Amino acid sequence: MSKPVRVRFAPSPTGPLHIGGVRTALFNYLFAKKNNGVFYLRIEDTDQNRFVPGAEEYIMEALEWLGIAPDETIGKNEKFGPYRQSERKQLYQQYADLLINSGNAYYAFDTAEALDFHRKQHEEQGKTFIYNHHNREKLDTSLVISKEDTAKRIANGEEYVIRFKTPINETLHLNDIIRGDIKFETNLLDDKVLFKSDGMPTYHLANIVDDHLMETSHVIRGEEWLPSMPLHVLLYRAFGWDAPEFAHLPLILKPVGNGKLSKRDGDKLGFPVFPLEWKTDEGISSGYREKGFFPEAVINFLALLGWNDGTEQELFSLEELVEKFDLNRVHKAGAKFDPEKNKWFNHQYLVKQNDAILAKAFAPIVAEKGIVVENDKLIQIVSSIKERAHFVSEFWDLSDFFFVAPTSYDEKASKNWKVETPAIMHELIAVLSTIGGFSSLNIEIIVKDWMTKNEIGMGKVMQPFRLSLVGALKGPHLFDIVELIGKEETIKRIEKAIATL
Repeated sequence: MSKPVRVRFAPSPTGPLHIGGVRTALFNYLFAKKNNGVFYLRIEDTDQNRFVPGAEEYIMEALEWLGIAPDETIGKNEKFGPYRQSERKQLYQQYADLLINSGNAYYAFDTAEALDFHRKQHEEQGKTFIYNHHNREKLDTSLVISKEDTAKRIANGEEYVIRFKTPINETLHLNDIIRGDIKFETNLLDDKVLFKSDGMPTYHLANIVDDHLMETSHVIRGEEWLPSMPLHVLLYRAFGWDAPEFAHLPLILKPVGNGKLSKRDGDKLGFPVFPLEWKTDEGISSGYREKGFFPEAVINFLALLGWNDGTEQELFSLEELVEKFDLNRVHKAGAKFDPEKNKWFNHQYLVKQNDAILAKAFAPIVAEKGIVVENDKLIQIVSSIKERAHFVSEFWDLSDFFFVAPTSYDEKASKNWKVETPAIMHELIAVLSTIGGFSSLNIEIIVKDWMTKNEIGMGKVMQPFRLSLVGALKGPHLFDIVELIGKEETIKRIEKAIATL
């Protein structure tokens, strides 16, 4: 690559970071790291009307939690600072003036009422009003007003915008790393507003100026920005700058139906679409962190939404993703979001997680129930049940019988309790009473030996035995349960089952 890789994630602080934005940040991060480049975060807050307090901090915290923190941003390695667009606004006026002076932009004084009139007039004729080469010299612009009058109107405080003067009769052949060659006709483009009379640039001008000044080598962003690509390339040309390379990522689609994944889909189907919880006066939107997802699992499943390495591999560490990532392997088509697959990924990471770490996460849940348990025992319990869980929050329902004796017995399972069962269970109590080394393996050997010698079928002992301890035919290896609850509690539960069933 001719120049050093510098890529950016440039969200607007207008609310919580959507999972689609997280994937954009992730792909930028992976591309930067793969190419020994820099991943930076720029906050695009030029639209002050849509600014939401706390959103900027949320974005930073989310990237930190996910393990894809930027190399440069506000307060960190500010080589090309400021990294907040509202603090750069003194820059943009001079670049807007450059475009005016070179004839690539013009002043427009049209009022909202005048533009509304033109729109309605076009609608009555069955047409769509587009502000471009067709009508820009018939409207209230500096293209038809003298320089002197234009300067006078600005000096008098009249409201105006600066619009880009889109060239006419051109076919632009642009290259996108993911989509290949794309053709745009300039005659179909409108003259976008670049600068407003309140002294603030629009997204288009600020974005281009900042990407140039911050030496951005590649712009990797969502597919929704594809229609802006011709304007942005034309702006680079108008300034006489080299444009970065572009790559437009596919949409993340709804799990059911068509269209882009939205918060409403998450609310309806019960899964988060934000990395972290977001609170407003209207309520709380759940986040992946608070739902109990591992950040590594979130990164893994997001990486595979629209990209793969060409193999059947599904589980990747962040290091592996960096090593294998290639923009040429990103798909053009949208990627369907699968909430069940999300949970599957989390299960894989949960199973691989250290038992002591899981026990530490589970401990507050156990403590909430008013139960005191030794850490070593909790680690053993977690180890025995984690294969069946997607989240730590499910541990209690999978392990409550380790801490509390059953108060009822599964009706369907109780059909395994036959007339002869109480007598067999009394014999089992006698066997258990004699066992010295009360370890899972030792108990299993002695109990199975007793069953073999007395020719008692497996089903006649094991199912009533499990039912007595658990209250249902569920749970991990039976003799692991026996070891963990201990001899005295095991016998007490069998006696209770005999009396109850």
